[in-house]
Amino acid sequence: MPGPYVYWMLIGPIRGAGVQALVFTYHIFCALSTVFSWKQGKTGKFFCTFEACLHIAVNGGASARAAESDTAGKDLVTQLKTHDFYFELPEELIAQTPLQRRDASRLLTLDKGTGAWTHRHFYDLPDLLRPGDCLIMNDSRVLPARLLGSRVHRDGTLGGAAEVLLLIDRGDNVWECLVRPGKKLRPGAKVSFGGGELVGEIVGEVAGGNRLVRFHYEGIFLEVLERLGRMPLPPYIKEELRDQERYQTVYAKVSGSAAAPTAGLHFTEELLEKIRAKGVAIGYVTLHVGLGTFRPVKEEDIEAHPMHSEYCVIPQETADLVNRTKAGGGRVVCVGTTSCRTLESWAAEDGHLGASAGWTDIFIYPGYRFKVLDALITNFHLPESTLIMLVSALAGREHVLAAYEEAVRERYRFFSFGDAMFIADGIPDKEN
Repeated sequence: MPGPYVYWMLIGPIRGAGVQALVFTYHIFCALSTVFSWKQGKTGKFFCTFEACLHIAVNGGASARAAESDTAGKDLVTQLKTHDFYFELPEELIAQTPLQRRDASRLLTLDKGTGAWTHRHFYDLPDLLRPGDCLIMNDSRVLPARLLGSRVHRDGTLGGAAEVLLLIDRGDNVWECLVRPGKKLRPGAKVSFGGGELVGEIVGEVAGGNRLVRFHYEGIFLEVLERLGRMPLPPYIKEELRDQERYQTVYAKVSGSAAAPTAGLHFTEELLEKIRAKGVAIGYVTLHVGLGTFRPVKEEDIEAHPMHSEYCVIPQETADLVNRTKAGGGRVVCVGTTSCRTLESWAAEDGHLGASAGWTDIFIYPGYRFKVLDALITNFHLPESTLIMLVSALAGREHVLAAYEEAVRERYRFFSFGDAMFIADGIPDKEN
């Protein structure tokens, strides 16, 4: 079967030739698609259709990007730019602390077909689900990955303050980290935490300026980290978090994230029981959220944005649950963009899933054809972010931006500790 580079060689010369040339190529690929197909190899990032090939950017054979036509608008080719996903957000609407009761947050429902919305609360979620549906949740747990310590001089005395933020476990007690101050933390430098209970030695530097840090300690690293580390809250949250468990979901169990899968923060054990009692099954995937989730899209052409990679896992029992749900006519409802990206990264073209594990850098934006997801529970996202682009791929950019404008008018709380959306088909008409 021809690899993606073959199609890219065909597409490349006409990328700047205008819409007519792109549409002509689209029809050629539609004819070819009856003969050939291509499935990503080792990493199984996602299965490329020929429609998507019009706008695929191949990065070492390991990433793919969705076509840029707006699904909800049915446009074949729409050249979307980063500024097309901008909206005005008053700073005071950025939630700084969680609500006392998790499921008391507000819930804006959005019909992805009509753009109609309603105003509810998160505890109303069982009324929006149907027997036979399944919820897919990300059970990753946030590491208290922010370490505050002191630089160690060559004579063993302590110097100025230093900060290390754990990003990726590279094995053998070595982590890829962000460090501060970067100029003073070069290879060979050491940092002491907790009076020497934990010592980090800078052993290398990687592309982008991140450091490789080898940690020295006694006992179990995660237990040491629980004692000494702090929760790495997003940069837009300025207030200190009093209860660190409020930045964890109630079902979090697999440590590894640098940020919470925040759509899950609204669930309580009682709410989950009500959902199960309605005949809705619950399954879990794991995607360890990296700080790249907060990386702004700086390129005007969204295709040019370098998407971050994150490690994810789909257990066999979750794959079986999704397959049974689809076969039985139920909806696959993803809790958060991380669960969505995990399923879509590994699904076959027909939506079938198997047990999977590996790195994904899937970038979903308008034009992408969802293979598994039917409905989405998600928080409100930053303007011009990859996450609002993903939501727009599901419900249409115009529908999403109109719903965001309504949320601003109604003084919803935004971002990690903010309110939520439920996006699906067949939701009642908007309220006036």
